[in-house]
Amino acid sequence: MLRITDEIAIQDWELTESFMRASGPGGQNVNKVSSAVELRFEAATSPSIPTPVKNRLRRLAGRRWTTEGALVLQCDETRSQVRNREIIRERLKELITAALKPPKKRIPTRPTLGSKKRRLKAKKTRGEVKALRGRVDPPE
Repeated sequence: MLRITDEIAIQDWELTESFMRASGPGGQNVNKVSSAVELRFEAATSPSIPTPVKNRLRRLAGRRWTTEGALVLQCDETRSQVRNREIIRERLKELITAALKPPKKRIPTRPTLGSKKRRLKAKKTRGEVKALRGRVDPPE
């Protein structure tokens, strides 16, 4: 079981881990040992996570969210399969923790009078510079 908060805990049956050979350094070990870990979490059908959190998690996950509603994470940072499993579970925990925080409400603000005047002055100056770029008639 992966405990996220006091209320939210992901059961082991919701997580699927598969192991594959990792790329990168490791000598002959790379060709023999499956140390890379792929963690698949069926987030869309998970009873452990509330719906608003699922929606935020989908947005945070980006390309890691599949069309079936699964969250797929990969790790091949270390040569140790055990360490890669720990890293990937920690990443999942961090991602879900980030999704737990509701986004701040945007408070609309208005530009100050000074900023409006500065913007219009800059536009006027730029327009004058461009107006001087016109064709120059040769003297007769």
